[in-house]
Amino acid sequence: MLAATKRIAIGAAVTALAVGLAGCSGTGGQEAKGEGKKGAAGAKKAPENAVRLIGDGSTAYTGTQPFTTTPQRLKPGQKPPQFVVFSWDGAGEDSQQLFSHFRQVAKKYDAKMTYFLSGVYLLPEEKAKLYDPPKHSPGSSDIGFNDAKGIKDTLREVRGAWHEGNEIGTHFNGHFCGDEGGVGTWSVEEWKSEIRQAKSFVKGWKTNAGLPGEAPLPFDYDKELIGGRTPCLEGQKNMMSAARTMGFRYDSSGIGNQVWPKKKDGLWDLPLQLVPVPGREFETLSMDYNFMFNQSGTTTQGDPTQHEYWGDQMRDGLLKAFDRSYEGNRAPLIIGNHFESWNGGTYMRAVEETIKTVCVQKDVECVTFRQLADWLDAQDPATLEKLRSLRVGQAPKSGWPAFTAADGTASGTPASPVAPAAHPAGRSEKH
Repeated sequence: MLAATKRIAIGAAVTALAVGLAGCSGTGGQEAKGEGKKGAAGAKKAPENAVRLIGDGSTAYTGTQPFTTTPQRLKPGQKPPQFVVFSWDGAGEDSQQLFSHFRQVAKKYDAKMTYFLSGVYLLPEEKAKLYDPPKHSPGSSDIGFNDAKGIKDTLREVRGAWHEGNEIGTHFNGHFCGDEGGVGTWSVEEWKSEIRQAKSFVKGWKTNAGLPGEAPLPFDYDKELIGGRTPCLEGQKNMMSAARTMGFRYDSSGIGNQVWPKKKDGLWDLPLQLVPVPGREFETLSMDYNFMFNQSGTTTQGDPTQHEYWGDQMRDGLLKAFDRSYEGNRAPLIIGNHFESWNGGTYMRAVEETIKTVCVQKDVECVTFRQLADWLDAQDPATLEKLRSLRVGQAPKSGWPAFTAADGTASGTPASPVAPAAHPAGRSEKH
């Protein structure tokens, strides 16, 4: 199973970020011989559902992902859908069985989610030195590695999640944070190495873990991987410079407001967002760790008498954030989480109750980051520019039909940038 104790200890690492708000956050095998050739004499086209193994068979091309649709451009006068993205950092299945649980929750409420897989969760402890992290000795990892059972269990959930229309992104590998060799100190070339290795552990787990009999992951990871979230939300600038040359289309390592996103350095910048903390005078980031930090600090098992209240506070904060987008500018709501049991698992309850409440509402689409990026790419740039003119919670004064009309003009005012917060209890920290 996953090194759960080590995961929680590292997840509770804290660092103050300049914004003053709570915030968290090798090469693989080649394609099978002859797969890339086209138009060979006498060759027959493989059926769409044919399995074509890649490399050592850890991954395979299995056709178009199920439960996906083609994004549609907004029609003149149409109100945009309310997108909500639920995402999971360091996704893996351990004894808590939260990956498998939330797959069932997603299916029940017709939600799609993004799972940011940590590459080292598919690397066994005895092969740890295959990982050569920047600024650290080979075999180092602040979240440990895995064992055969943990790898098999995680593979089962990743396969199932993808077949259900979910996205498999990356949380990279060793989760190093801080000034002493943390990801925020890495160069562009060091980030390229980290991304290549994250891919290689997904593309080569059969060989690395000695599991030749396990079924392949049903996707080509070089094509599936189009985005991620950095450990502790650090190192975004250099990571994006590396990632945009390696097939990425978006990043979710930033800190932002509930406004319509735009591209940064060629990638969609889809950040965690500042959301209300009911009963408090500040906002925090839309992630379980950040609510916990503002409630029990770095203690992951705080006062048991407060657990229910703390979970309710997170749920209600997320619902307030949802309502102000849904009734206001319709900006996508981005929510980040971990498969954890902090403060008695109260944040898992809060997230599940949020999914149950929002994903069933009219015009709401609970989607993956890939689906959101696809939708944004399909829109008229002029329409997106109009949408970005709306501030947090601001609905068009003239109504949506006039606002998105083909010959309409934006009736909002320019969105304000993220501003530093003065409240000391709302400072940012890493996860």
